[in-house]
Amino acid sequence: MAHKMLVAAFGIIAAASPLSATQPEPDPASMAPAAGPDARYCLRIEAITGTRLEEVKCWTRQEWAEQEVDVDREWAKEGVAVIS
Repeated sequence: MAHKMLVAAFGIIAAASPLSATQPEPDPASMAPAAGPDARYCLRIEAITGTRLEEVKCWTRQEWAEQEVDVDREWAKEGVAVIS
């Protein structure tokens, strides 16, 4: 019985450790390609309610930032193309 309680206590300590709270570094392969300041990054955006047609928007990094979108974070799952 004491062994089970000891194992449970160590499990709680391990789950609460700062190591488990760290965020992984972004994979460089999944980041948006580097391009000039005028380059437009095309990303898929959510479909409008009532349609299944997906929409793609192409904006500069600054325009995406104004919309509170981190191009590097979203590129891996929503990236389509870079227009230089």
